[in-house]
Amino acid sequence: MSFNNILVVCVGNICRSPIGEALLKQHYPSKHIDSAGLSAVVGSGADAKALAVMAEDGVDMSNHIAKQINEDLVKRADLILTMSISQTKWIEDQWPHCRGKTFRIGHWIDKDVADPYGHDEFAFDTAKQDIISSLNQWFNKIS
Repeated sequence: MSFNNILVVCVGNICRSPIGEALLKQHYPSKHIDSAGLSAVVGSGADAKALAVMAEDGVDMSNHIAKQINEDLVKRADLILTMSISQTKWIEDQWPHCRGKTFRIGHWIDKDVADPYGHDEFAFDTAKQDIISSLNQWFNKIS
Protein backbone atom coordinates (compact mmCIF):
# COMPACT_ATOMS: atom_id res chain seq x y z
CA MET A 1 0.00 0.00 0.00
CA SER A 2 1.35 3.37 -0.99
CA PHE A 3 0.40 6.43 1.03
CA ASN A 4 0.85 9.42 -1.25
CA ASN A 5 -1.79 11.64 0.32
CA ILE A 6 -1.55 11.96 4.11
CA LEU A 7 -3.83 14.05 6.31
CA VAL A 8 -2.77 14.94 9.87
CA VAL A 9 -5.59 15.89 12.24
CA CYS A 10 -5.91 17.50 15.68
CA VAL A 11 -8.55 19.75 17.25
CA GLY A 12 -7.69 23.32 16.27
CA ASN A 13 -5.15 22.72 13.47
CA ILE A 14 -2.82 25.31 15.03
CA CYS A 15 -0.55 23.20 17.31
CA ARG A 16 -0.13 19.45 16.85
CA SER A 17 -1.30 18.72 13.30
CA PRO A 18 0.78 21.53 11.71
CA ILE A 19 3.84 20.07 13.51
CA GLY A 20 3.02 16.60 12.18
CA GLU A 21 2.40 18.00 8.70
CA ALA A 22 5.72 19.90 8.69
CA LEU A 23 7.70 16.85 9.88
CA LEU A 24 6.10 14.60 7.25
CA LYS A 25 6.78 17.16 4.51
CA GLN A 26 10.44 17.20 5.56
CA HIS A 27 10.62 13.42 5.31
CA TYR A 28 8.48 13.05 2.16
CA PRO A 29 8.91 16.16 -0.02
CA SER A 30 7.22 14.46 -3.01
CA LYS A 31 4.06 13.34 -1.19
CA HIS A 32 0.92 15.42 -0.65
CA ILE A 33 0.79 16.14 3.09
CA ASP A 34 -1.99 18.23 4.61
CA SER A 35 -3.52 18.93 8.01
CA ALA A 36 -6.90 19.95 9.39
CA GLY A 37 -8.80 20.35 12.65
CA LEU A 38 -11.95 18.73 14.03
CA SER A 39 -12.99 22.18 15.25
CA ALA A 40 -10.37 24.26 13.53
CA VAL A 41 -9.48 27.85 14.31
CA VAL A 42 -10.14 28.47 10.61
CA GLY A 43 -7.86 31.01 8.95
CA SER A 44 -5.44 31.25 11.89
CA GLY A 45 -1.73 30.68 11.63
CA ALA A 46 0.07 28.10 13.74
CA ASP A 47 0.33 28.88 17.47
CA ALA A 48 3.37 31.06 18.29
CA LYS A 49 4.79 28.37 20.61
CA ALA A 50 4.38 25.71 17.90
CA LEU A 51 6.24 28.01 15.50
CA ALA A 52 8.97 28.49 18.11
CA VAL A 53 9.59 24.80 18.88
CA MET A 54 9.75 23.98 15.17
CA ALA A 55 12.02 26.95 14.42
CA GLU A 56 14.51 25.41 16.89
CA ASP A 57 14.83 22.57 14.35
CA GLY A 58 15.03 24.97 11.43
CA VAL A 59 11.46 24.29 10.31
CA ASP A 60 9.42 27.30 9.21
CA MET A 61 5.65 26.88 9.65
CA SER A 62 4.81 30.57 9.18
CA ASN A 63 2.77 29.85 6.04
CA HIS A 64 0.38 27.49 7.86
CA ILE A 65 -3.32 28.41 7.74
CA ALA A 66 -5.75 26.38 9.86
CA LYS A 67 -8.64 24.66 8.13
CA GLN A 68 -11.61 22.52 9.06
CA ILE A 69 -11.65 18.80 8.23
CA ASN A 70 -14.24 17.96 5.58
CA GLU A 71 -15.49 15.20 3.30
CA ASP A 72 -13.20 16.24 0.45
CA LEU A 73 -10.04 16.10 2.58
CA VAL A 74 -10.84 12.69 4.07
CA LYS A 75 -11.82 11.24 0.67
CA ARG A 76 -8.51 12.30 -0.89
CA ALA A 77 -6.39 10.96 1.98
CA ASP A 78 -4.76 7.52 1.73
CA LEU A 79 -3.87 7.78 5.42
CA ILE A 80 -5.35 9.94 8.17
CA LEU A 81 -3.29 10.40 11.33
CA THR A 82 -4.99 11.71 14.49
CA MET A 83 -3.60 12.71 17.88
CA SER A 84 -5.91 10.53 20.01
CA ILE A 85 -8.19 7.49 19.98
CA SER A 86 -11.21 9.78 20.45
CA GLN A 87 -10.29 11.80 17.33
CA THR A 88 -9.97 8.59 15.29
CA LYS A 89 -13.40 7.49 16.54
CA TRP A 90 -14.91 10.92 15.75
CA ILE A 91 -13.70 10.72 12.13
CA GLU A 92 -14.87 7.11 11.72
CA ASP A 93 -18.29 7.99 13.15
CA GLN A 94 -18.57 11.00 10.83
CA TRP A 95 -17.25 9.19 7.74
CA PRO A 96 -17.54 5.39 8.12
CA HIS A 97 -15.63 4.92 4.83
CA CYS A 98 -12.52 6.21 6.66
CA ARG A 99 -12.29 3.08 8.82
CA GLY A 100 -9.10 1.22 8.03
CA LYS A 101 -7.20 4.32 6.90
CA THR A 102 -7.58 6.44 10.06
CA PHE A 103 -5.08 5.81 12.84
CA ARG A 104 -3.78 7.55 15.89
CA ILE A 105 -0.33 8.96 15.05
CA GLY A 106 0.97 7.16 18.18
CA HIS A 107 -0.67 3.86 17.13
CA TRP A 108 2.59 1.86 17.10
CA ILE A 109 3.75 3.19 20.48
CA ASP A 110 0.27 3.23 22.06
CA LYS A 111 0.34 6.96 22.79
CA ASP A 112 -1.98 9.94 22.52
CA VAL A 113 -0.29 13.28 21.84
CA ALA A 114 -1.54 15.69 24.52
CA ASP A 115 -2.86 19.06 23.37
CA PRO A 116 -0.33 21.76 24.35
CA TYR A 117 -2.71 24.63 23.52
CA GLY A 118 -2.71 27.26 26.27
CA HIS A 119 0.29 25.68 28.01
CA ASP A 120 3.96 26.68 28.16
CA GLU A 121 6.63 26.00 25.57
CA PHE A 122 7.64 22.83 27.44
CA ALA A 123 4.21 21.33 26.62
CA PHE A 124 4.73 22.20 22.95
CA ASP A 125 8.20 20.65 22.98
CA THR A 126 6.74 17.51 24.59
CA ALA A 127 4.04 17.34 21.89
CA LYS A 128 6.70 17.76 19.18
CA GLN A 129 8.84 14.97 20.69
CA ASP A 130 5.77 12.69 20.97
CA ILE A 131 4.93 13.37 17.32
CA ILE A 132 8.54 12.66 16.27
CA SER A 133 8.58 9.38 18.26
CA SER A 134 5.23 8.42 16.74
CA LEU A 135 6.24 9.26 13.16
CA ASN A 136 9.49 7.32 13.49
CA GLN A 137 7.32 4.19 13.76
CA TRP A 138 5.34 5.12 10.64
CA PHE A 139 8.23 5.90 8.29
CA ASN A 140 8.96 2.29 7.29
CA LYS A 141 5.21 1.68 6.78
CA ILE A 142 4.53 4.81 4.69
CA SER A 143 7.42 4.74 2.19
